[in-house]
Amino acid sequence: MPPHPSPLPAGEREGVRGKFQISLARISQTDCTGRSMDKIRLGRTNLFVRKLGWGGIPIQRVSEPEAVSVIRAVVEMGVDLLDTARGYTNSEYRIGLALQKVNKPVILSSKSQVKTEKICDEVHTSLRQMKVKKIDIYHLHAVSTSEDYEEVMGLRGAYEGLRRLRDEGLIDYIGITSHNLNVLERAIEDGHFDVIMACYSFLEPDAAKKIFPLAKAKGVGIITMKPFSGGVIEEAGPALKFVLSTQDIVPIPGSETLEKAKENWEIFMKGGSLTRKDKERIETLRKEWDQQFCRRCDYCQPCSEKISIQHMLGMKSIIKRLGPQAQELGWVIGLIEKARSCSECGDCLSRCPYQLPIPDLIKKNLAWYDSLKASKRKEEV
Repeated sequence: MPPHPSPLPAGEREGVRGKFQISLARISQTDCTGRSMDKIRLGRTNLFVRKLGWGGIPIQRVSEPEAVSVIRAVVEMGVDLLDTARGYTNSEYRIGLALQKVNKPVILSSKSQVKTEKICDEVHTSLRQMKVKKIDIYHLHAVSTSEDYEEVMGLRGAYEGLRRLRDEGLIDYIGITSHNLNVLERAIEDGHFDVIMACYSFLEPDAAKKIFPLAKAKGVGIITMKPFSGGVIEEAGPALKFVLSTQDIVPIPGSETLEKAKENWEIFMKGGSLTRKDKERIETLRKEWDQQFCRRCDYCQPCSEKISIQHMLGMKSIIKRLGPQAQELGWVIGLIEKARSCSECGDCLSRCPYQLPIPDLIKKNLAWYDSLKASKRKEEV
């Protein structure tokens, strides 16, 4: 990762950000071609954004000039919400570089998995990396279990730290992200968060049943991640039209190439409902992945061998999204080694509500990972 930039000198611009102090539920604008680009309000916040944001995971796996070009392009197209995280290696840094070269206002969203008040250090790092003095939304990242939630919300927990930084004016709003819908439901009911981030795609549609209506009723903004289910869905048209058909949510598909960024934006601008062909394709993919795709509910846990099952079942997606360097990350190496200890006890099988053949899928992904490593070694010889 590039070294952290030094703190901003006095008088340097705040960075390209947007905060709209208006009280309408929606506003309309048009792009240079005259086409309408409605904005929606994120819950009770004063943030108004277009219904298509952008996620900063994929730019980790391309060169720095390519990444900066993509970020600049998506902002120039009209995207006005950029999401990233401390855990996304160089993503924040590259966004910071790109924003020095654009003049359009954007809303910045970042997050950290630190569960204690030391999250304050993470926020200060995010500010330096992105070269701004304030971040619009900062999330507690990947709060996966009730125990995690208790920790971040407890004495000297991460929430306490973010609230202090909000009072100091370094962040505007506090969010929470989770793959666990029960955790998100509790977070919404407790009333502490301005924004939530949930998985949502045609392979993972469950958030629309309860989480979205509850969040809307409580005035909580909704950002949705993984419209392509972490790279499992490769056809952008049906995937984006599905999520964009849901009102008052902001999906954040990532893109590491100009081609993908333009394709996503064109689908958004064209609008329109799912066609019969789209619906047929969605049903085909649902059937194809029904017994293979992990919905990351974690009902299979705890594992007696302490294997992170959802991450192991999503290994191909992780490598695809983070790039080849993911194989060298300590947590990935540790995950693989833990998975090799699977005893096939069967406890996870009885807990999985989707009847996935979990031990078989773990073995399948281990074999795929080993073949990937072997191919890399051959290339290096």
